[in-house]
Amino acid sequence: MVSMKFPTEKMSSESSFLFFRFMNNRAPSNKRYQPTEYEHAANCATHALWIIPSIVGGILLYLLSDDHWEEISAWLYGAGLSSLFIISTVFHTISWKKSHLRSVENCFHMCDRMVIYFFIAASYTPWLTLRDLGPWAANMRWVVWVMASGGTAYVFFFHERFKAVELICYVAMGVFPALVILSMADRSGLCELLVGGGCYVLGIVFFKSDGIVPFAHAIWHLFVAMGAGIHYYAIWKYLYTPVNQPTSTAR
Repeated sequence: MVSMKFPTEKMSSESSFLFFRFMNNRAPSNKRYQPTEYEHAANCATHALWIIPSIVGGILLYLLSDDHWEEISAWLYGAGLSSLFIISTVFHTISWKKSHLRSVENCFHMCDRMVIYFFIAASYTPWLTLRDLGPWAANMRWVVWVMASGGTAYVFFFHERFKAVELICYVAMGVFPALVILSMADRSGLCELLVGGGCYVLGIVFFKSDGIVPFAHAIWHLFVAMGAGIHYYAIWKYLYTPVNQPTSTAR
């Protein structure tokens, strides 16, 4: 008996093929996802595009600084922002083109995970340093860097072992320091901070969707870039433009 394929079935199979050619199967919980060639290229491009803007942005804040504390905050924030995009791009490039250098690739994968903690701490630094804070909240200026150091140590000893714990650590560090908002007399920029934070949170959905959504990691990169851009705008507008420069107790 001759089997017949209806046009709808043929179209469905073709669309499925086109859908899955852009991604590999989902990796087991104890292994790292291996992107396709298309995904590798997208992973590199979506963060490489922001390297130069992040460096220029950090320099701009430094040039706008009026005192020592603003210069330190600009330097730390600019370094954290540009390092995030640089290390991510280097790791994804090595992972794509130099897969035989497993030890080097693994080292940069660890650095890629570690720099996220320092990026979060650097993103909070201008707000914690240049805004007036209550007595208890002022301690958060150094607590965020202790948390970043702890996260780095965690990656060093438990890299890729407990992925859920690692994700919880990122979210906790991203959310917990925001409690200082409760002690701020000047809350200008809060809307931008919430929108930028929302971009990161929404991006986490794609961060955990490799093997489910094509280009999931590259989409995560785009959400990171959007969140970082919105937060940079808030820092520039509310902390470094002359009409909005605050008087900080840290000065």
